[in-house]
Amino acid sequence: MVVPSPLIFELSTGNVRECVVPSQLAFLGLSWRRVLRRRWQRHFHDTIAVCSSQTMRVWQHASSDVISQEDAMKPVTKVDTSENSNTRPETAENLNHSYERSSGLARRSFLGGAAAAVAAAFVSLPASAQTDAIEVAGPERRHQAFQKRLNAAIHERNIRTAPHRSNGDEDRYASKIANFSKALPHNALGEVDLGAYGALLDALSSGKSADFEAIPLGGTAKLVNPQAANTFMLEGADSHALGTRIVPVYAGNEQGSEMAEDYWMALARDVAFADFETDPTIAAAVADLSAFPGYTGPKPVTPATIFRGDTPADLNGPYISQFLWQNLPYGAMVLHQQINTNIAGDDHMTTYSEWLNIQNGVPPSSANQLDSTPRYIRNLRDLAAWVHTDHPYEAGLNAALILLGMKAPFDANNPYGGLTKQSGFASFGTPHILDLVGGTCAAALCGGWFQKWLVHRRVRPEAYAGNVHNHVTGAAQYPLPARLLSSPVLSAVFGKFGSYLLPLAYAEGSPSHPSFPAGHACLAGAAAAALKAFFDESFVIPNPVQASPDGLSLVPYDGPPLTVGGELNKLAANIARGRDAAGVHWRSDGIGGLLLGEAVAIAVLRDRRANYSEDFTGFSLTRFDGKTITI
Repeated sequence: MVVPSPLIFELSTGNVRECVVPSQLAFLGLSWRRVLRRRWQRHFHDTIAVCSSQTMRVWQHASSDVISQEDAMKPVTKVDTSENSNTRPETAENLNHSYERSSGLARRSFLGGAAAAVAAAFVSLPASAQTDAIEVAGPERRHQAFQKRLNAAIHERNIRTAPHRSNGDEDRYASKIANFSKALPHNALGEVDLGAYGALLDALSSGKSADFEAIPLGGTAKLVNPQAANTFMLEGADSHALGTRIVPVYAGNEQGSEMAEDYWMALARDVAFADFETDPTIAAAVADLSAFPGYTGPKPVTPATIFRGDTPADLNGPYISQFLWQNLPYGAMVLHQQINTNIAGDDHMTTYSEWLNIQNGVPPSSANQLDSTPRYIRNLRDLAAWVHTDHPYEAGLNAALILLGMKAPFDANNPYGGLTKQSGFASFGTPHILDLVGGTCAAALCGGWFQKWLVHRRVRPEAYAGNVHNHVTGAAQYPLPARLLSSPVLSAVFGKFGSYLLPLAYAEGSPSHPSFPAGHACLAGAAAAALKAFFDESFVIPNPVQASPDGLSLVPYDGPPLTVGGELNKLAANIARGRDAAGVHWRSDGIGGLLLGEAVAIAVLRDRRANYSEDFTGFSLTRFDGKTITI
């Protein structure tokens, strides 16, 4: 009996896939679709009939009779079906008889009759069609696919998991002042209810939904997705495999400098980047941070370097990346990147009662006030507004569309670069690029959520500032850095707002998940790495621009050249620093997130590298530390 491939049908679901049914089936005198759609879900997990030009093999998977992967990979041999043969043919009917003996199921009439009849109906197809089907969908391809997935899994299993260490503050301070507790109940000082915090730790330890549902909350705000910390990813590194730095300790100078920087950024939110050189608030911030022990921002601290990121090229050109200013080609549309920002002075959580309510998860009593005029990003408030309402990987997607729209050249390693008869599309083309941006970002968030909830549980700046307020006003005593307590920024904040609380750009303050690493930074780091792997990083961006001081227009930029790689780094830093400007993150949150996102993207690129059929030498990119690697 000669049966062409492919004929695949799944009785457990009733689906028919890749099933070729010629007109000869009419002789069966029955509705073949109705027969194949019968469901045997009670006893069969998965029944797959695979027919080839040489023979038919049926793999039947059930709780009582499972074929091993090793047996499934064995080559199928030609079966002698003559009457004189001593070999029982491995046909659908005979395998079904064997299965019936082991399970007691009476399926002979269906598998032995209908399936064999369906198979016999294909005998008349031409040999050329049979051969083509074998070449395209033969067992060798399935084996290759399995082997690639197996190799990737073994590789990931054998990678030594990075050590995960917290800074010890959770054990150091019984009141948990150094750890995230927003949305849980707190006392009048904003210190978390220890029973509720213990319930959170219990739930994080068990990972069970029921335990998370048992956590007492202080208001209506919900904890943001702690169970994502245990999500598995089937591409790239496992979310628990990659490490991060140990976060600054509560009482240390680095933590103190980051709190001071957040205060200064809040005070300078409405200063246009174009006015940094002459603004007195910027001058005061420069003087303070220049002398701050533990400050890790770019040095020397000047109006041209203050509040900037730490990636290569961050200090080159305007503060804002070209990818947040240039026109955005979006399909048939061209979008101008003017945003709905907030009005000047739209600061929140500066009264103690409002601050305490929001720590408990009570909704804010006020809302953000939108500027009626759309503007290009021209100050920190605008940047904070951009990263308040953006979608998860919007920055990376927009950058990809801008690069494609300006026809930026691909990386020299792109396998289609020198070809004259074909071009990339599903692989090494636009769909590939856009998919990679989204895929790496999703994986980066899972890695970030593991670090947030199961390793660091770092306190948010708004909560730390509450400790500062209570300490300075004499309501409590906390081990705060002495240099922070003597910083002129505290008197500047009190003079403007009447408290030592951190003015937040968002009415609701920070999200209800721990601070380190910054989720936005994880996304931005992954997207930047993916795009640098696809595009020529040295390509100079044509017609660079910058926003006017009022944000109503774009004006030409005529400084040093701006490259794709440099502006992607700057974009990632902008996204991270924008959250600091809002008051919801620390500088080190952003740096940690960028590095973690980059590492996640590199792991995804490594997995994908092994799957291409093109002559490809590997992805090449420059990391945030300035080192160029090939994957």
